[in-house]
Amino acid sequence: MLNSKDLLGLRDVTPQEITQILDLAEDYKKQVKGGQKKFSRLSGKTLVTLFYENSTRTRTSFELAGKYLGAHEVNIAASSSSVQKGETLIDTGKTLQALQTDFIAIRHPMAGAPHLLAKTVKASVINGGDGMNEHPTQALLDMLTMRETFGSLSGLKVAILGDIKHSRVAKSNLFGLSKMGAQVWVYAPKTLIPAGFDALGAHIAHSREEAIEGANVVMGLRIQLERQSGGLFPSLSEYSQFYGVKDDMLKLAAPGAIIMHPGPVNRGIELTPSLIDGQSSRIEDQVTSGLCVRMAALTLLSEYREKNGL
Repeated sequence: MLNSKDLLGLRDVTPQEITQILDLAEDYKKQVKGGQKKFSRLSGKTLVTLFYENSTRTRTSFELAGKYLGAHEVNIAASSSSVQKGETLIDTGKTLQALQTDFIAIRHPMAGAPHLLAKTVKASVINGGDGMNEHPTQALLDMLTMRETFGSLSGLKVAILGDIKHSRVAKSNLFGLSKMGAQVWVYAPKTLIPAGFDALGAHIAHSREEAIEGANVVMGLRIQLERQSGGLFPSLSEYSQFYGVKDDMLKLAAPGAIIMHPGPVNRGIELTPSLIDGQSSRIEDQVTSGLCVRMAALTLLSEYREKNGL
């Protein structure tokens, strides 16, 4: 059971809560990969996925997580909802509350939107990504993938290269991995590293080689052109040349190092195709981990709700 009715970020989540989620997700992953797709843990409950931004992996995995656990699942896309008529997030929340919704997974372009919604509804709110703030379940699925590979997160060096400034994934990974004893190194153009990121616990590398050297995990991040006003780097081709991870760079990493990416990948920009599709890649496995992490989060939040009469 978690310590809150909501899962809004990893900044305030304890290492014990992270371990609970990863342990249960690992159990679910074994069962799902073994062919089991029907559980009754959320039978009679309702999960709404409320997405104000486009998504494939996150939204689909939340939907399947709810369905596998036996919940009634409803997807609401902002483009086809009353948001287009001017309805506020608070009013949308009140509508969902009146419909006796139990869980809401929300993605929103504004940082803090899931926190506002959580204060409005009795439903358990799970942050599926808010602006440039956090994406907790993505970091948890990343940590599950790493832990399955190495047995523990403690002592790992995780190199994250890409658009750190606009990445909610990088922030949640930094918060979560640091709490679990891993070191997070980042590298990007100076214009794509937010001020004060080192004060949060990140090691700022001065080169790709410094970031990757001795790393157990090399994670690329998508260049988020839709969040940029322009001018942060000359071009995608120059970014790839000077900041992308190339085939021969993996030899600098620790033996057995793995390649990761939250997706979608800009092939040949953040990572070369041979790294994306190679034996060291865990990108497809991250997707499976995402389904099971979201199943675990919903289960543990359900336990909190039952204990507290929600």
